[in-house]
Amino acid sequence: MTAGSAPRDLTGREAPGTGRANYTGAVYGSLLAASVVAGAGSAGPYPRVELVLLLICTGLVFWAAHVYAGFVGDRLRRGNVSWQEIRRVCVGEWPIVQAALLPAAAVAVSPLLGLGLEGTAWLALGVAVVQQVGWASAAVIRAGASRWAVVSVGIVNLVLGLVIVAAKVALQH
Repeated sequence: MTAGSAPRDLTGREAPGTGRANYTGAVYGSLLAASVVAGAGSAGPYPRVELVLLLICTGLVFWAAHVYAGFVGDRLRRGNVSWQEIRRVCVGEWPIVQAALLPAAAVAVSPLLGLGLEGTAWLALGVAVVQQVGWASAAVIRAGASRWAVVSVGIVNLVLGLVIVAAKVALQH
């Protein structure tokens, strides 16, 4: 089956169960997680717990928004939506939430690494940026792209991540 002939979900992405990962959701979710970490303050009595919850809740809210947007767009185009299609879209967009889990885990284990709150935030931000670059690179590798395309995509995603890092630095001063 070629990339263009795989079954598609309501958002136009390849349907779950076709052997294809939703790299778009994983890259988007990683960028979202990096943004959450960069913008999060350390207010509150349990800043690590709060950051873990913020990462997961933000991933869930954006997942729900993407699912909803897919349904609204599909209803306008085709009318009724079946429960099977609803499930497919929910599963297909799940990588947005999954991308928040590794940065959240980094926050959770940061005390074991002896990191303070600032070090914790930098660890989580680094994890989010690395996974963003990794997912984007994996997508183009899986698509059979040239080395130049893989390197280019990696650089573009690294630059996007570094923009978030710059924003974090700017917010701290």
